[in-house]
Amino acid sequence: MSILDPVPELPASVDARQPSAARAYDYFLGGSHNFAADREFADQVLAIAPSIPAVTRLNRSFLRRAVRYCLDQGIRQFLDLGSGIPTVGNTHQVAESAGVTARVVYVDNEPVAYHHAQHVLAGSETTTIIQADMRDLPAVLDHPDTRRLLDFSQPVGLLVVGVLLYFEDPQPAELIRAYRQRLAPGSLIAVSTLTDEHASPALRSEMEMLRGAYEAAGEPVYPRDHAEILSWFDGLDLVDPGLVTLPEWHTEDPNELDDVARPLGYGAVARLP
Repeated sequence: MSILDPVPELPASVDARQPSAARAYDYFLGGSHNFAADREFADQVLAIAPSIPAVTRLNRSFLRRAVRYCLDQGIRQFLDLGSGIPTVGNTHQVAESAGVTARVVYVDNEPVAYHHAQHVLAGSETTTIIQADMRDLPAVLDHPDTRRLLDFSQPVGLLVVGVLLYFEDPQPAELIRAYRQRLAPGSLIAVSTLTDEHASPALRSEMEMLRGAYEAAGEPVYPRDHAEILSWFDGLDLVDPGLVTLPEWHTEDPNELDDVARPLGYGAVARLP
């Protein structure tokens, strides 16, 4: 089964007329797991904020490098919160491309992401997805599939990439603090999120219109500044180079450093001491 195959047998509860941020993200990445309403919404976003597809690509590139770093540090199990639709380049694929067997639990509350990932991952003994709200820790951490695949007495790679922008304060800090209490020393936490702190006037204007579009769609987004995001890592050991724009973190493609969307995202990886 190709990861680009159509979404199979979606439940009747999925309203294809209501756009979804997760499915719009898939569209921005060039995926096929989206509906006409998602594409219409995404095209509206593109018209007012043309840099957004670049942000999604930079975010996915950061995820790939963060997972590779975790693998290099000996991490062999991952909890990927708000993982979204399994477009090319997800966590388990990064591990496979590195020739490493890793256990991965994806978590997403979006029905399309959940049902398509279930189909794609059917038969896998090392990777699964659970449908849960990442804010409900018992639903995530005590889920039978989580308990089956992840050993929390050993280091885990916790991935919170590109999802905290949808949560109001103080939820991001509280969520990271709550999850880290369940992780073993040596675990690594990767975080990326949206910012407009150093955006040019033109990019800042795009961001304002973007926020309006997402709020109108019922999924408001919240850009943060460096100081606030850095506070989420209190008590953790930041991996060099610390909290930086997405392309700056363990850069592989120097061209990304010149990307117009570079000022719109921060990312970091930190170790639980």
